[in-house]
Amino acid sequence: MAAAREPSMEDILASIKRVIAEEKEIRAVSASDVEEPSEDVLELDESMEAPPPVDLGPPLLESDAADESRQRLEALASVAATAPPPPQYNPLEEMIREMLRPILKQWLDEHLPAIVDEHVKREIHRITGRPV
Repeated sequence: MAAAREPSMEDILASIKRVIAEEKEIRAVSASDVEEPSEDVLELDESMEAPPPVDLGPPLLESDAADESRQRLEALASVAATAPPPPQYNPLEEMIREMLRPILKQWLDEHLPAIVDEHVKREIHRITGRPV
């Protein structure tokens, strides 16, 4: 058994998409100008103004490259979503299990009755104090 679950392809793709979306959102918020207040919005005085936007520098990825990468990742996600699930068993284990089944059956047929009989006799002796 694995100690930790490996992330699936869908988890990895979702994580990459989330990072790209968060970066776009941060850039959109920092690049947008402050809108003029409407009637429903209270004006802020200087002490309550938001801090100036942080300069993030040039983008890490050009928008063309980001769009192309996003399209490729979406294509991969759609293929991964339609892929058949992996087998729930190991083929090698299954083959060995089938090979050992007749050997195990023969051994159990020969030895299990004697093993059970011996354990029952010991338990009866332990409970009653009389040898059987």
